[in-house]
Amino acid sequence: MSTSDHSQAPSPALFFQTVNAYQRTAALKTAIELELFTAIAEGNSVPVQLAHRCETSERGIRLLADYLIIGGFLTKQGIAYALTQDSALFLDRHSPAYMGGAMEFMLSSPLREGFQHLTRAVKKGGTAIDAQGIIAPEHPEWVRFARSMMPLMQEPAEWMAKWVCEHAPKTQKVLDVAAGHGIFGVEMAKKLPMVEVVAQDWANVLTVAQEQAAAAGVINRFRMLPGSAFDVEFGEGYDLVLLTNFLHHFDVGTCEALLTRVHACLADSGRVMTLEFVPNEDRVSPPAMAEFGLTMLAITPAGDAYSFAEYDRMFRQAGFVKSIMHDVPASNERVIITQK
Repeated sequence: MSTSDHSQAPSPALFFQTVNAYQRTAALKTAIELELFTAIAEGNSVPVQLAHRCETSERGIRLLADYLIIGGFLTKQGIAYALTQDSALFLDRHSPAYMGGAMEFMLSSPLREGFQHLTRAVKKGGTAIDAQGIIAPEHPEWVRFARSMMPLMQEPAEWMAKWVCEHAPKTQKVLDVAAGHGIFGVEMAKKLPMVEVVAQDWANVLTVAQEQAAAAGVINRFRMLPGSAFDVEFGEGYDLVLLTNFLHHFDVGTCEALLTRVHACLADSGRVMTLEFVPNEDRVSPPAMAEFGLTMLAITPAGDAYSFAEYDRMFRQAGFVKSIMHDVPASNERVIITQK
């Protein structure tokens, strides 16, 4: 019998990697807080320089940097450290694609607490941290989310605006539901000079969208619509409605109720663009999309990472005709485009 007939010997490696994963999280968090990646990008490459720049002990920064090499965040030649290509792009504070700020939200209290009580959530079938989880009205975490997640959303926002320019260039009236940081509506307004955007969200969150619209020079074509997406009057005659990273927080019935409201506010030829974590029908691939379902279990009462077939049924139930899905380059999310 050839060696290829034998299965690989059992190993506890995956067990230990998973159990110790919190150590990698702590190391990355510490490196970002100390601006280690930024310090290396500035030319500080050896421990004595890094200790001075980061205001740490030389031993401490050396051990941290060595650990980050093992994790794939840094490289080393002799005693000199260097950034990987990914770290240079995403973890240097001077980079326009800096994602260090996103860690503030990703390690925020509701997310951490949700997973600390995951056993209870699995038994219950929904978050165990409070009655509504992070979807509670005026939740302060959404302001943190809006400010910290913009770099992650820039490329999807640009892709969506480009698609509208190419396929629906006559778009003029856009409703951005749960607008958050407002970057999706801002990109539409930047690329289509006739577009007027109505940004809906909680009043405390809309302050961030307003800042972004002003910074982009499109504030004169931005109108704020504070309130709940389930109660506020949207108006009518929209050419396009944006639903970005919102539907996954709710159960199917709640999603269908919102989509029915969206259907009513669209013009006859209107479209909906939905940006979401959409796993394949097997619900375990691609990993980054499929894993998001567990996050929804931990922090929401009934949210999920829905498949395309599930979204398509929701839209049809709300009166829509046809949905198509596109992968978004350099993103763990997909865009569903739905025709009224």
